[in-house]
Amino acid sequence: MTTILQSFREQILHAAEQGNAVQIRGGGTKTWYGQQPEGEVLDTRAYSGILAYEPTELVLTARCGTPLSDIETLLAEQNQMLAFEPPHFGAEATLGGMLSSGLSGPRRPYVGAVRDFVLGATLMDGKGQVLEFGGQVMKNVAGYDVSRLLAGAMGSLGLILNISVKVLPRPFAETTLVFALSEADAIKKMNQWAGQALPISGSSWHVGRLMLRLSGAEAAVRSAKQVLGGEEMNDAGTYWHSLREQTQDFFSQDEEHGLWRLSVPATTSALPLTGKSLIEWGGAQRWLFSDETPATIRAAAVAAGGHATLFRGGDKNTDVFTPLSTPLLNIHQRLKDAFDPAGIFNPGRLYKDF
Repeated sequence: MTTILQSFREQILHAAEQGNAVQIRGGGTKTWYGQQPEGEVLDTRAYSGILAYEPTELVLTARCGTPLSDIETLLAEQNQMLAFEPPHFGAEATLGGMLSSGLSGPRRPYVGAVRDFVLGATLMDGKGQVLEFGGQVMKNVAGYDVSRLLAGAMGSLGLILNISVKVLPRPFAETTLVFALSEADAIKKMNQWAGQALPISGSSWHVGRLMLRLSGAEAAVRSAKQVLGGEEMNDAGTYWHSLREQTQDFFSQDEEHGLWRLSVPATTSALPLTGKSLIEWGGAQRWLFSDETPATIRAAAVAAGGHATLFRGGDKNTDVFTPLSTPLLNIHQRLKDAFDPAGIFNPGRLYKDF
């Protein structure tokens, strides 16, 4: 592995000297996310392997190029899991891509996001230096936690080498209930149930059907089923997996206008936008295919107290992520300058001028 690290360092230093962009890529399953990638590819897949796993401590450390499928298989053997359900979007998905994209699945609002489970990370910066942040326990940082800052940074701050994450036990029991509800009624119900002591671990509404996943102790799940009613779903595991991986029919619609991801307060009523939608995360995440202009979609999200992202497809000439305010952009730029002074790592992937 020392030879691989040296080749990474040489490629980075050469790019910095020449002023050339470097495109950090693992399995390439999320190259469509964000702005169009640019530069010479730095392939992380050779740098793979699980470095440490302590089931009793609920901690796993692995190299960036390690396939997510390998990690999940190992965890399943110990009846454990990555609780935030990171989407793969392809068999070649890697641990580094998981952290860089910062994406979480259906369980995210009930257990936390990717960044909440990151305990530590090792980074190679734009000067070829290997920097370590955090550790392998939950309380390990006093001050600014850089390891969690890497979640969703799209590789713009450096090459992530190693990652330590907290894992959780799989629930003893799990079931999914289905309710026939309108969009407005589904949003009300999801928020009503969120305020109760119910073992909810997933929620999704689409075309008149609300799906509610319950996970936990058998007694808790059984009691919740009696309180909530509804109809039990068969093969629920396949449903939630297809939702996580966006292989459901809803997500294969009009790529011309693009799939929008709207993040809004969970209590937000149905948004005044035309098109087809799917709701997740208790109402906080709205997926939308619409022929409305990007400005109209973003204005509706902002008016609701949230923001909108052009998640997949559409016109990449527009901003994929909601433009930052000047103060926030300045903070981002200072961080970028500190870790990547030559500006070689995934330039423009997050924002065109970043």
